[in-house]
Amino acid sequence: MTPSETTLGPLSPPGDLGQIAPIDHAAELKRGAWTNLIAMLASNFRGIFTFLVARLLGPAALGIFSVAWATTDLVSKIGIFGLDDTIITFIARAEAAGDRARSRALFRLAVFLVVLQCAILAVVSITVVRLFGNRVGLDPQMVAALSVMLCAMPVVALYRINTAVSRGMKVMRHDIFSRGITETIVTTLAFLAALWIGLKTFAPEIAVIVGMGASGVVALFLASSLFRSAPPRPAALSYRKESRRLLGYAAPICAYDFLNAVIVRLDVVMLGCFVGRAPGVTLTTLGIYGAAVEVAGGLRKINQAFNPIFAPIVAGLTVDGDQDHAAVAFSRVSQWMLWILLPIVAVMVFAGSVILGIYGPVFRQGGMWLGIVAIACATNAFVSLAETVIMVQRPRLNLLNSIITCAIAVAANFWLISRFGVTGAAFGILLPYLLQGVLRYRALRLVFRWRNPWGDIGHPLIAAVLAIAPALVCRVTIGGIAGQLVGAAAFLLVYGLAWLYYRKSESRQQLL
Repeated sequence: MTPSETTLGPLSPPGDLGQIAPIDHAAELKRGAWTNLIAMLASNFRGIFTFLVARLLGPAALGIFSVAWATTDLVSKIGIFGLDDTIITFIARAEAAGDRARSRALFRLAVFLVVLQCAILAVVSITVVRLFGNRVGLDPQMVAALSVMLCAMPVVALYRINTAVSRGMKVMRHDIFSRGITETIVTTLAFLAALWIGLKTFAPEIAVIVGMGASGVVALFLASSLFRSAPPRPAALSYRKESRRLLGYAAPICAYDFLNAVIVRLDVVMLGCFVGRAPGVTLTTLGIYGAAVEVAGGLRKINQAFNPIFAPIVAGLTVDGDQDHAAVAFSRVSQWMLWILLPIVAVMVFAGSVILGIYGPVFRQGGMWLGIVAIACATNAFVSLAETVIMVQRPRLNLLNSIITCAIAVAANFWLISRFGVTGAAFGILLPYLLQGVLRYRALRLVFRWRNPWGDIGHPLIAAVLAIAPALVCRVTIGGIAGQLVGAAAFLLVYGLAWLYYRKSESRQQLL
């Protein structure tokens, strides 16, 4: 038995989060992971807003909004400049050194820089869209929606930077209140209010601006409450020097964060550019695909249950050179993520048409797209944990991986969409995620000398293989909606029994 195994204890199932790190960090990981899980589930209620847009305005309006939001989210990465990820590491290290005054100074500086940068970039982006949007062949409705949606960039930045500050302080519950509750409720109410007063054309965009603004204000209030008892800023601390340190550290993070955002949003944005120019790509099919991306995108949020608390802790472990504990913790958290991801992906693959039918009968034709995008999003969520480890130790290595992946994504999406339309976009986003996983696996093995970074994932994969067989039999032999539902249920039943067997086996091993 290795020293890391002695400290961390035997492998536990997802229900027992207290065994994945040295005892000093066990309570933090357990509390943080469960709090993040609640926040992630709460944030998924924003799907109510997407549902209302689809039901009240139709798939074409949802398609226009999807492209506008994807573009805004993508451009905002430039304005935020990686400072949201950077501030987590800087504040975590300041807190580890017991320097609360420095933490507060970093908080104020980061908020100022991010909001200012995004406000300037929003003005520039709106000007560019208005001047050149029609010239490059964008749909006029798309140009108008983009012009409104880009106004959300400063408030999006306000939410993200303050949430990052709270996570750097290892306070995970703030996101429940700022985004999970405030944004969900305010966005939905603002959308209904905009429809009521007659602002039908831009109702989704206005709702997001108002909702994200409210979320940002709440996030700012909650983050600032963590520093009320902080001592005054040290006289030796220079905001100019700290700005250079923050921006210098954030530069490679910004680059690969932007490239990752390109990979995530490229399919929707590029489909918007191919409306009327590729087989079967219309505003209606774009809206159906947007709904599929919205549903499958929830899988990416599984990472948020673990990553926000894992990031500051792995930063503390690796700064002391404790690679053994970091490797074991990473492997075990990866296993737990897989136990959660696989059954959700299976439901989306086997019953995709049923799920999308909630948005309306016309959306059922996107069932296959949902299955492909679900596999892609699950892959992205799973390999993103490796990105955190690489970020806190070798951020430029993440940049290299992202450059390679982004180049492949752009080429794949352009070629596939131009020939296969919406189906090409779904496969165009899956291929880069698979490549990204391979690159990050090699980085962990070759650079950090981790022998088998994902060594604990065999059990959930075996359970999934066992569950697929009866699910496929049910899906093939039973037609229609009933076949989809029975196939998904068969997978969940067998998978659940395998998980219970694994958990009992681990409990017996611990007793021995």
